[in-house]
Amino acid sequence: MELAQPAWLLLLILLPLLGVGSLLVARLRRQQWSAFVAPRLRRMLLRSSSPLPRWLALIFLLAACAALIGAMTRPQGDAGTRAEKTTGRNLLVALDLSRSMRVKDVKPDRLAQAKIVIYELMEAMPNDRLGLIGFAGSAHLFAPLTVDHAAVRETVEQADESWVAMGGSDLTSAIRLAIATLKATGQRNNALIILSDGEKHEPSLATIAAEAKRAGVYIFAIGVGTEDGAFVPNPNFPNGNMVGRDGKVVLSRLQPEVLRKLATETGGRFAMAGGGTDIPAMVKLAAQDLDAFEMKGRERRVKIEFFQWLVLPAILFLFVAIVAGSRWRGVKAATALLIGGLALHPPAARAGEAAAAAEALAKGQLDPARAAFDQLASKSKLPERAARFRLGEATAAYRAKDFAAARTAFSRALLAQDPEVSAAAHFGLGNSLFQLGWQTLAKDAYPTADVPDLPRFDALVKARLTELLKDQPAPDAKTAGVAELETLVFNWADAVRHYHSALATDPANESLRHNRDTTMSYLQRLMELLKEEREQAEQSTPEPQPTPSPGNPGDEQGDAKDKNPGDKPKPQDPNDGDGKPDPTKDPKDPGKGDDKPNDPPSDQGKQPKDGKQKPGDKPAEKPKESPEEAARRILGENADLEKGPLQPGTHEQHIPEKDW
Repeated sequence: MELAQPAWLLLLILLPLLGVGSLLVARLRRQQWSAFVAPRLRRMLLRSSSPLPRWLALIFLLAACAALIGAMTRPQGDAGTRAEKTTGRNLLVALDLSRSMRVKDVKPDRLAQAKIVIYELMEAMPNDRLGLIGFAGSAHLFAPLTVDHAAVRETVEQADESWVAMGGSDLTSAIRLAIATLKATGQRNNALIILSDGEKHEPSLATIAAEAKRAGVYIFAIGVGTEDGAFVPNPNFPNGNMVGRDGKVVLSRLQPEVLRKLATETGGRFAMAGGGTDIPAMVKLAAQDLDAFEMKGRERRVKIEFFQWLVLPAILFLFVAIVAGSRWRGVKAATALLIGGLALHPPAARAGEAAAAAEALAKGQLDPARAAFDQLASKSKLPERAARFRLGEATAAYRAKDFAAARTAFSRALLAQDPEVSAAAHFGLGNSLFQLGWQTLAKDAYPTADVPDLPRFDALVKARLTELLKDQPAPDAKTAGVAELETLVFNWADAVRHYHSALATDPANESLRHNRDTTMSYLQRLMELLKEEREQAEQSTPEPQPTPSPGNPGDEQGDAKDKNPGDKPKPQDPNDGDGKPDPTKDPKDPGKGDDKPNDPPSDQGKQPKDGKQKPGDKPAEKPKESPEEAARRILGENADLEKGPLQPGTHEQHIPEKDW
């Protein structure tokens, strides 16, 4: 027997102080009454009672406090040890400990960043066996495969470039040591995680990669550093940087092609540390294909808690102390019983109200059932019970065909943590949204007896489209019919989503699956019909027609006579109408093609002083401009006339093909 939190025992010092204080208070009170009342009058003025109940109440109160203090110390018993059994995989980490890993092209340096990746792998895969190989010019196994990640973490924290005396970066020896270590486990598929900058590899690297693949070792290569690189630090040199045999400062760069080739040839993965890739998630996802095995984990001591053996006596002692310290009389006892009855009545009354609401729903009394469930949900302080009451309210509203209110109540029921209640809320919400969409088409609820097939659905949609598109749109706004169609599509798409959510919890529900499939078929057909309607509207829009010139009517007749039916219109000169002479015309014959020789020359090209043309005035003409050119210029100045008539009430639907 031992105490998990023995510090609570210090509170026991307060119990004797409480007892002594009670004795002193009782004695002081007797002295006050003795000084206030004469001895001969005490029997007549004071009603004496036995002090035994009060002292019993004090004793039981102190006992209850002592039991509660003992419970807070959490007494425990030892039930022996138990070995944890977990299912995991073999992950061997090969960490580059060469001098180039101290390069600071990444912060704080390459080795520190590689250690951070190892720590993240430990947190992501706590049940897998992990080991550590350190390599430079040679390779060494510093931590064997184990589920004790704390021991491996301590080894990783202490590892540095001084652990391997021989310089270099011998990846071949590290992979060969990893293959031998993983083969000894007896597992066919294992993972080797290499963290290195990939420098100074040997030509035999391709051979060792093929050997690793045959041994079932998948290599996950993590490149550390940057391709720009930096100088290799070494405090033994005068300038603090390593100098090669040629007398130049050594520059180290990341060589990702080496690591990428190792990962590709063994079926593993390659990533750059600090490059934005979630390396633990990548390794965890790829490691799921490896063989998992059950292994014996760490042993832990099993404790048995005994605090409950002290809590129950403490409650009983406290109850006896309250009863013993109360001076009950007949009226007080009746009052106490009445208060106790009222305290116990609300749960019973609440249960009766719930039963009455359910009975009203079963009998078809929908409005009283909705009101009762709404009141119960509003009063309930427990979210789960409130969600169940909202489910009853939504069911009553749905049966009453008030689908908007049912949608709101089902949405509130989605807050439940119980998967059955949540699935029922998703199912009801999907049905409510479907019914709201169907009301937009048919102005009534979906029939349960005579279910419409697709041809009847097509006729219903086309009739509704014809009715909706008659509305005239407001300026720069959608028609009411277009808004209703968008709401219909959104409701049915949301209904499909809620059906999918309900099926994730209750996949065997055939009614749910049937409603989902029916809604999807209607929604797809509706999209096809909307597309056909849009194409027909585009085809029915007339092409823009040229507007006749508001000039002299005689000019139009003359032009019509001179032109043949098969002639093409003359292309408009971009210089026409800008006031500049046309170089293609004869400057000696400025009036060529003009059918109005008797017009006064002072009127040609004359514009009002304010630059605006009054209604009813003839359009201004420019010098050296034929009537045909004047007509084309006027059309260009009034480009709105070339747009053609607008189709009222049309709207192009941009609805995703699969928005559910």
